[in-house]
Amino acid sequence: MSRRESLDAVVVGAGVVGAAAALGLARDGAQVALVEAQPPAPWRADAPDLRVYAFAPDNAAQLESLGAWASIRDTRAQPYRAMRVWDAAGGRELAFDADAFARRELGWIVEHALLVDRLWHALPAAGVDVQCPERVIGLTQDEQGAALELESGRTLRARLVVAADGAGSGLRELAAIEAQTHDYSQHGLVAYVDTELPHEATCWQRFLPTGPLALLPFADVPDAPRGHRGSIVWTLPSDEATRVHGLDEKAFAREFEHAFAGRLGAATLASDRAVFALKRQLASPRAGRVVLVGDAAHVVHPLAGQGVNLGLRDVARLRRLVGVDALRDGVALDARLRRWARECRSENALSAHAFDAINRLFSNDAPVPTLMRGPLLGLAGRLPPLTHALWRHAAGL
Repeated sequence: MSRRESLDAVVVGAGVVGAAAALGLARDGAQVALVEAQPPAPWRADAPDLRVYAFAPDNAAQLESLGAWASIRDTRAQPYRAMRVWDAAGGRELAFDADAFARRELGWIVEHALLVDRLWHALPAAGVDVQCPERVIGLTQDEQGAALELESGRTLRARLVVAADGAGSGLRELAAIEAQTHDYSQHGLVAYVDTELPHEATCWQRFLPTGPLALLPFADVPDAPRGHRGSIVWTLPSDEATRVHGLDEKAFAREFEHAFAGRLGAATLASDRAVFALKRQLASPRAGRVVLVGDAAHVVHPLAGQGVNLGLRDVARLRRLVGVDALRDGVALDARLRRWARECRSENALSAHAFDAINRLFSNDAPVPTLMRGPLLGLAGRLPPLTHALWRHAAGL
């Protein structure tokens, strides 16, 4: 494979993390191609995406540097200024407030579809060669890079291949990278609700023996009460998730109000509902010149809302530790990729297992954990340095 014929990088998968990787590398001056099986559906203002993220400040800054964040923020991103976490078994709540950190907001609630839409439309102007619809069916590697065989018969050669094709990554399989998976026997249920009391630009989370229930403030939409719409992420045992998903609208609202302890008053279901299986999955982030980012490398429990944030930090770390100059210097590239992989493996494994431990501690009704939970939250809330450290870690600062 001739170095002269090679691209600097090929990114496979054009979700939030993959599109950001392609856009970031291209903005840094790399020659980049992006392979995606199908173009994303256009974002629609009148059909809010059920999949939302609690977007952290460091990743907003990364998208700002790529020229994408202003459009996302100004279109529909709900800033949140506070977080309230409490346990159904009692005890004091853990609170985070923007004023305590001298910030206007702690982060933003943003729809998946809006992020993908804006990043996708920024790719051609950045010089990214978008191959869509297209699929990777073969992979070979040598000392100079990797070659991807595409379904169309074309071959793409690159010094680096970035797998961003999701939890079921086909490229990860082609690279013979194994993933370790733990099934939580839980499902996440997502929907929008309108609440009697305003959400107060606050992220709310109540821990229940069945799993955490979160309500994230959502931006105002037409024909909805201003400041009263929330996106819920409700973790339940799989059988219970199926039951709750099948309730009629009024019964569902009553069940939600009870689970949320009426914190925001009466609720009305404002959307369809969806459920998805929850698992922890970790894979080695690198095999030769193939690197894994986002869900291809790590899937974590949604209780902390950190999935997409961790994926975008993979990308930021790749741009910072590797860079375009190293992409064109084989010796430097291998050394820098080893360092990148070490940092990613450490950070993402630590996060995944920390979220796993939190879920195990709070998602049960055994006597000892139940007695511990409330005091632990209260202790964290009474120690400002600890509260600051927890938030700064989540915010990537």
